[in-house]
Amino acid sequence: MNRAEVLGAPYQSPWWLPDGHTQTVWRKFSRQPTLQRRRQRIELADGDFIDVDLAEPLQLAGDTGRPWVLLVHGLAGCSSSPYVLAMQAYLQQQGLPSAAMNLRGCSGEPNRLALAYHSGCSDDVEQVVATLMTLEMSDRPLIVIGYSLGANVLLKWASHTRYQQSLQAVISVSNPFSLALCSQQMSAGVTAWYGRYFLRRLRNDLLAKREYLVKLGHEREVSQIDALGPLQSLRTLWEFDDRVTAPLHGFSNAADYYQRCSSRQFINKINVPVLMVHGLNDPIIPPSALPMPDELPATVIRDVHRTGGHVGFARPGEPRWLEQRIWRFIELTQSRHWCSVGGN
Repeated sequence: MNRAEVLGAPYQSPWWLPDGHTQTVWRKFSRQPTLQRRRQRIELADGDFIDVDLAEPLQLAGDTGRPWVLLVHGLAGCSSSPYVLAMQAYLQQQGLPSAAMNLRGCSGEPNRLALAYHSGCSDDVEQVVATLMTLEMSDRPLIVIGYSLGANVLLKWASHTRYQQSLQAVISVSNPFSLALCSQQMSAGVTAWYGRYFLRRLRNDLLAKREYLVKLGHEREVSQIDALGPLQSLRTLWEFDDRVTAPLHGFSNAADYYQRCSSRQFINKINVPVLMVHGLNDPIIPPSALPMPDELPATVIRDVHRTGGHVGFARPGEPRWLEQRIWRFIELTQSRHWCSVGGN
């Protein structure tokens, strides 16, 4: 028996969600749990900030050595994205504290600098982990869960963080892995709808931030945004990343950004258990973007399903199939059973 089989039966989509598009959209409109959280603002070394939403366990376990969990959302998401709320609520019921990180500018308030977030912003994760380990979660092991862009960021981070000794496991859901392939995927055909949606969100967010910075009198930051040129002429995510993301964050162009930040090259550098959950009918991520089994170390479970969409995975009778799958993996990594079962 391999490790994926230990996690339970493979995902099977219901008849009322017949394809990757409907399985993806289901998440956005599904009913979400009520969750009480406490917001923590973390000041960054460059003068910017990141907001984190903390959820405490419903019942505090006597063992203070139990892990805590950091969650990172996807592109154009936030700590209140449905998949984040569902996972935090599930962790809360299981007795684990969690922290949902809002990437720069995603917490409902524009960030203070012209730069924002991108698929490789692992330095921001490092600063958030450092602060939370000091203020909130000292002496606890750490588990990280990333979704889509957030999964890409976390795999990159886990490959070089100074907190290797504290890291217990990494969970990657609907990870793009190969950014150039995914950007190309969203530039034509039916999937171009997703590309236009993300482009519109990113462009509007940047323009709204410019107006915010004008009101604050941050002339240097406004001039950096203005130097990018007119944004209305951009037609694809690739063009946005070439014109905006790359120059703002120190990359030569979109191709350079994609090459340096794609997490496919980092996954074999991670020394702790990794779960990668993916649906082959993901409308945003082509199957060719995924690492093949022979690319992966024995520490990785390649949990790939025929269906599931992009961070979807709805199932009759199991509305939280994905959360239960992740929880079984967490339990597996905390037991000796992890070492006794086969590879990916």
